[in-house]
Amino acid sequence: MIWDTHAHLDNEDFQSDREKVIERAKANGVTNIINVGFSEATSQKAVTLATKYPFIYATVGIHPHDAKDTSAKTWDFLLRLAQNPKVVAWGEIGLDYYRDLSPRDIQRQVFIQQIELANEVGLPIVIHNRDAHGDILSLIKKHPPEAGGVFHSYSGSWEMAKELLKMGFYLSFSGPLTYKNARHSVEVALQVPEDRFLVETDCPYLTPEPYRGKRNEPAFVREVVSKIAELKGLTFEKVAELSSRNAQALFRVK
Repeated sequence: MIWDTHAHLDNEDFQSDREKVIERAKANGVTNIINVGFSEATSQKAVTLATKYPFIYATVGIHPHDAKDTSAKTWDFLLRLAQNPKVVAWGEIGLDYYRDLSPRDIQRQVFIQQIELANEVGLPIVIHNRDAHGDILSLIKKHPPEAGGVFHSYSGSWEMAKELLKMGFYLSFSGPLTYKNARHSVEVALQVPEDRFLVETDCPYLTPEPYRGKRNEPAFVREVVSKIAELKGLTFEKVAELSSRNAQALFRVK
């Protein structure tokens, strides 16, 4: 039983073989997938896909890249989508100071607004954080998500991780954990408590070894599970069990 807690199966990279990708995931022990929205269009697609497959769930939200394009209509639309019982989180949301596709002040405003919306509907949040560690930490301390949340594809330091764990956040690991030059994520994975980590692919991005260079897909989440098992000295089955139990707890899915 393995949960891929962050996928983008609605991506056009899966247009020609989406059903086969989903079947391969099931054949490789992936029992549940959370398909993550990051815009109005992808949030709608995520909900549509989740409605079609019983074992796929959805999130809704606006990525920091698109923060500058939001309006009151955006929030009305997402609030309606969030009423669907297959929607288990609000995200992915956060800050991205690497590409800076939206002004930073607007990114911060929209991040806070979405935390408040998640609190309004009682959903945990899925956080995207790139090169914005200080501001992210400051904002979630001032505006805590009432239903908790996860830092997806965690790339920060162990020092920051300790702060997040104290606040009740989960940390999710993806393909980069398997890379030879992984440092921060390896240190964090070694020390993260067994009840606070998740696994994900972020497919079609961040493909793990030994498939790096190819399109990522949910079946490859096994490589992340294997790496955590190696680092923690646990069996593959135990890591799969722990990460699945944690996903069920955060996203409140039985």
